[in-house]
This record gives sequence, C-alpha cells and structure tokens, in this order.
Amino acid sequence: MSVLLEVSELRASYGAVRVLHGLDFVVNEGEAVVILGANGAGKTTTLRALSGMVETSGHVHFDGHSIVGSRSEQISRIGIAHVPQGRGTIVDLTVAENLRIGAYRRRDREVAADIERWYDVFPKLEARADQQAGNLSGGEQQMLAIARALMSRPKLVLLDEPSLGLAPIVTQELFRTLGELNHTEGLSMLIVEQNANLALGIGSRGYVLETGSIVVSGTTDELAGDDGVRRAYLGV
Repeated sequence: MSVLLEVSELRASYGAVRVLHGLDFVVNEGEAVVILGANGAGKTTTLRALSGMVETSGHVHFDGHSIVGSRSEQISRIGIAHVPQGRGTIVDLTVAENLRIGAYRRRDREVAADIERWYDVFPKLEARADQQAGNLSGGEQQMLAIARALMSRPKLVLLDEPSLGLAPIVTQELFRTLGELNHTEGLSMLIVEQNANLALGIGSRGYVLETGSIVVSGTTDELAGDDGVRRAYLGV
C-alpha cells in the first residue's frame, strides 16, 4: 500500500496563537483514517492546514507534491477535496447547480454521468435536484456537500465532523455510505469526527489529538481497545 499523504512536523497558527505543535501522520492510498479529539484539540485546524487555509510550517507531501505554503485552489487542483464543518453548500443554488460547481475545474465530458452516479449513491439528492440547497434537511445538505466534493474526482477527501447536527439514523446512513465508498471504490479519506464509534467502524487507522499534539495512534481496533480512548470517546 503506497503512501498518499505524508505529514511531518506540521504546525499551524492563527496569528500569534499556535494550535498544532508538530503532527506526524500518514494516509495510504485507499485508506480511511480517523482523527479523534475533544473540542479545541486542533482537529478542524489540521484539515484546514492541509487545505492551505491557515498559516502552516513543516512538511506535507501529497501524491508526490509538497503542499505546505500552497493556496487552497492549488491543493484542490492536485486532488484534495475538503468537506468543511457546517456543510459548505451554496444555499441559493439548486442541488444540480451545486453538483455542477463541484466539477467546474474539469474539462472532460463525463460530468453529467458523474452527477447521475452520485444521484445513485445519494437517491434523496435526485428527488431534490431542482430545489435550492438551503431548503434541504441537514442530512441532505451533508450528502450534497460530500457529493459536490466528489464531483472533482479527488484522490483524497477531508471530512470535518460529517455527523454534526444530524439525527442518529441519518448519521448511520451517511457513515454506511462512506464506508461503502472506501471499501468498494478505494476512496481515500481523512475523517475528523466526534462520533468515535461510527468513525472507528469505517476507518482502518486513527490518531487522537489533544491540545494540538498526537497522543495516541494505531489501528482502529487498537484505539477501540485502548482504555483511555474507550473512556474518553466511546463512552465505556
């Protein structure tokens, strides 16, 4: 299994406030990797650092490219898609228009076919194709945000708290779909999530962040069996 994303000594700051203190982690091709941590641990900042949205230093190599210091647009172009916390859909545009915007950098003739593909994966979106995104339920908006990101045909998807604000049954459906995309299509994912049970259920490896540093890492089975992780994140 080849390394897709390799991160070492990653630091990130908001002005004078240092948030990440030298992270080291990898995502291999076809892996779903999970980042766990309490609020304020630096999980969202980690994804924003990988997307070129905050001031960073260290070393980040993605698919043969060094991306520290790159702009978000450059990072997106080489194959990283970021689904931010809070959906990130364009609420005044329809579902179909949001999906087409997800493919705006593409010049191939398969965009329409990919829209139909994601309608098959997320059938509720097809039923709402002509509705404004702002009129969708929270779960439907999250599905749309993910489908729009996938319209760029990324090599890696960064998912920031995909379960946030969703009903449990919707969250389970969403994670089931993400797991299928990873297992059947080899979609590489880096998932930040507070619902540790669901995230560990679809991931292969994980890292635990505390105050901007990685304190535990291992396979998802190892993390699920770690007494500290179980007490802090699994409720057992």
